[in-house]
Amino acid sequence: MSQSKRRVLLASLAIPTVLGLTLVGCAEGGSGDGGGDATNKTVRISGGITGTEADDLNASFDKFTEDTGIKVQYTGDKSFEGNIVTKVTGGDAPDIAIVPQPGLLKTLVDTGKVLAAPEAVESAVDENWSADWKKYGTFDDTFYAAPMLANLKGYVWYSPTKFAEWGVEVPETWDDMIALTDTIKEKSGEAPWCAGFASGDASGWPGTDWIEDLVLRQSGPDVYDDWVAGDVKFTDPEIADAFEAVGSILKNPDYVNAGFGDVKSINSTAFADVAAKVADGTCALTHQASFLSANFLDVKNADGETPTVAPDGDVYAFIMPGETAGELQVEGGGEFVAGFSDDEATQKVLEFMASPEFADARVELGGVISANKNADASLASSEFLQEAMAIMQDDSTVFRFDASDLMPSTVGSGSFWKGMVDWIDGKDTTQVLSDIQAGYEN
Repeated sequence: MSQSKRRVLLASLAIPTVLGLTLVGCAEGGSGDGGGDATNKTVRISGGITGTEADDLNASFDKFTEDTGIKVQYTGDKSFEGNIVTKVTGGDAPDIAIVPQPGLLKTLVDTGKVLAAPEAVESAVDENWSADWKKYGTFDDTFYAAPMLANLKGYVWYSPTKFAEWGVEVPETWDDMIALTDTIKEKSGEAPWCAGFASGDASGWPGTDWIEDLVLRQSGPDVYDDWVAGDVKFTDPEIADAFEAVGSILKNPDYVNAGFGDVKSINSTAFADVAAKVADGTCALTHQASFLSANFLDVKNADGETPTVAPDGDVYAFIMPGETAGELQVEGGGEFVAGFSDDEATQKVLEFMASPEFADARVELGGVISANKNADASLASSEFLQEAMAIMQDDSTVFRFDASDLMPSTVGSGSFWKGMVDWIDGKDTTQVLSDIQAGYEN
């Protein structure tokens, strides 16, 4: 998910999400002292998220400060992604920046101001994260930035209560899910799925998540990587196949748009509004990232109460299955920790942020997960987040970063978003794919 997309999410949710963390800009050099004793120095960090998540991030360093004497000051900048490159190139870099997407990280690395990660940080990442995660902080064979927190996409939200009533179970394959859809349609007499693509200037992004999931599940991680790199084009058969699979649900008037209208109503439905329809039983199934769990705090179930998010509760979610049962191929997002200062205090903070101890401290404060394999998933603040974190930590999980975040912005947050809106409005798939591909020429 691109940072502009993320801004829309945060504005709509007004609550902590899995994506979180932000920090504060300062004069270059931060603490103002290079080398020497790190005790009692202040390391300043800058990033893009504010509010409660910023408070929780600062609290994550309490034990570290107690143990080392190094103070950490984190303050968020709502315009971080628009300001950080200018600050860095203008000599106003923070000690550390938390960067929400590999594309922006690459832009910062290209300024020549980001320092290669210390050896201790690289060793910690080798020990605590999968190679998939490390590569997103690596450019031209140099490792720059450790991953921090994570979010998981590709969930299908449903009502366990309704599933029990209908006598159906969570599907294990894509074909099972289509069969489940047909069964729900037969038993309820209503369209099983709901979806919303409306998100202001970012409208269409929920559709890109659908396509990304299907490219990964149908064609595998190698094709996904080649697609991100531009070697597989939108007009190629593998991407057309993903559109066809998604269209078998989203463009099927028998399947959508529960609680909102017809297929075209997907574009006028706000992405977060689907939570209320799942909670009250109007909509049986919706595809959305792990952050949707927070939306259920602000809606009511059929009894007028806040729905319970649990395997036997009012709402829960399963990972959208692929073609083969048991395979875990997921996409998501996360942040990366880049250093601009080589003083001892900054280096120690960077090392701490790559450790399970930091992940545990932040995860325990609630609302987030980490892909750090040696962090304690049981510390996550809900059963749902515990399960999501376990998936991220599982060695068998194939993880890929959100493709649209990795593509050039003219495509990922440009022609791809717009193409999804046009497609739902009825534009021919072949033309839509050609239009999206043309974004590479802009």
